[in-house]
Amino acid sequence: MQEHTYVNETKEEFDVLIVGSGITGGWAAKEFCERGFSTLMIERGRVVKHREDYTGEGKPVWDKPLRSRVKLDDVNENYRIQKQCYAFNDATKQFFGNDKDLPYSTEKGTDFSWIRANQLGGKSLLWHRQSYRLSDFDFEANVKDGHGNDWPIRYDDLEKWYDHVETFAGISGSKENLPQLPDSVYQPPHELTKPEQDFKDVINTHFENIRPIIGRCAHLTKPTELQISLGRVKCMSRNECQKGCSLGAYFSTQSSTLPAAANTGNLQIAPNSVVDSLIYDERTNRVKGVRVIDNDTLAEREYFAKVVFMCASTLGSTQILLNSKSKKFPRGIANSSGVLGHYLMDHNYNASIGGTLPGYEDEFYIGRRPTGMYIPNFYYKPSLYKSNFVRGYAFATSAFREDWRQMANKQGIGVDFKKKLKHAGQWRIHMMAQGEMLPRYENQVSLHPDKKDKWGIPQLHMNVQWSDNEREMMQDAVEVGTSMLKKAGVEDIYGSANDTPPGLAIHEVGTARMGKDPKDSVLNGYNQTHDIPNLFVTDGASFCSTAVQNPSLTFMALTVRAVDYAAKEFKAGRL
Repeated sequence: MQEHTYVNETKEEFDVLIVGSGITGGWAAKEFCERGFSTLMIERGRVVKHREDYTGEGKPVWDKPLRSRVKLDDVNENYRIQKQCYAFNDATKQFFGNDKDLPYSTEKGTDFSWIRANQLGGKSLLWHRQSYRLSDFDFEANVKDGHGNDWPIRYDDLEKWYDHVETFAGISGSKENLPQLPDSVYQPPHELTKPEQDFKDVINTHFENIRPIIGRCAHLTKPTELQISLGRVKCMSRNECQKGCSLGAYFSTQSSTLPAAANTGNLQIAPNSVVDSLIYDERTNRVKGVRVIDNDTLAEREYFAKVVFMCASTLGSTQILLNSKSKKFPRGIANSSGVLGHYLMDHNYNASIGGTLPGYEDEFYIGRRPTGMYIPNFYYKPSLYKSNFVRGYAFATSAFREDWRQMANKQGIGVDFKKKLKHAGQWRIHMMAQGEMLPRYENQVSLHPDKKDKWGIPQLHMNVQWSDNEREMMQDAVEVGTSMLKKAGVEDIYGSANDTPPGLAIHEVGTARMGKDPKDSVLNGYNQTHDIPNLFVTDGASFCSTAVQNPSLTFMALTVRAVDYAAKEFKAGRL
């Protein structure tokens, strides 16, 4: 495989400039490079080399000084927000942003947890890898129930692009023929445990429209020749994922799209380049390039290209667009509609239910499976909505046997207690809701009028909160989840809903939304800005609604579809 080419100063005008190197940036680079376009990928953070820089990988917890916990003074000084992420620990903290260097503010009475991953590969190194297609029920929800604008695309527009990205990335799962959750191109699924299979059978028998399945995830279970040629092998169920995977078993920029792009010889990468703003030529109504500030030295430089793709994450791209002001676009570039920064959304994970599964003492499992059971949204169309809220939620569910981590907190002392910790405990089952958040204009991110970061860029100011619709939805999830567990014979059931602020689902979307009408949207159906032909935004900012499913697979499909369109428009001379 070809080595990556890194640049600092260059006067070259590239065909394409891609801001960001995470899931969407990696896909944009691969697709453009394979079509023969000279491409520059700009990453604000450091270089992370596949395998070589996964320094936390392969080191067992018991060999860590604090059993993988991060020192308290380090957390309090540098990771006050990042520590809230489920994946944050001493072996993964290198992939999280330093809160001290990345400040932002929130409106009084609100809060938002912004999880950052500023390095080559971005959050593709940290994502949870759950991969689900959206359906026409999702694309049509806004127009059918009156919340948000109509998506300018439907499932048919994305279907072949879902096929394309799934075949390359590798998605494990099973065909289920569910109307609200289209099937993917699959590699063999991971297996349900015996308690999970029995739970599934009970739910299928007693609950209409509720159909548990094995979770679909971007892990190789039967690698193709192409995947093997890129150095990827079968998932070994180690649960080392967020430390970086030297096996390349899960999809990331480093393991997949970046080597494919580099193999073409058409890719160059500019790391440690914090994008301040876009360079706009009012005479031609085109973006000519970007202004960047060196991450370390604070030196300024510029890069130029004929086409610009924004793939810097929902909030990252929005910050750059808002900060790119001109006489024609005083409120931010490509923002004639005035909606840039508005309609910020995230998934709502604020309900959990669980309990003890009696029996199954002779059942266990091999390895640490990278996925669990998934219960798709069963309120997926208006005729199925509840009376007190619209839209719906899914459940991430898993059954497991207690080990020393859970049993260490139980009563006991002495040698007998320690011996007991060596053996598997009771079976437990846990369910977590993943609810949709409605698009609302007042949920907004803007540039702070006074505060700037160390690069001199205006900080983001968040004003976003849940509505009663999301709160009612989580209460319903507790009630429905409890009824399911009772029917399955689960004991010692617990369940609660909380009001944890948005952000921790790390599925923020919506701030530069697509739409049919340039008056109420930033992008058209190809992720191209209505105002400027050669400027595209293909990350989560383009979403019109959250749907219920994890968004990353749709990020990928939207990006490759946009690249295909842009490549054709470029060759036709219309960009």
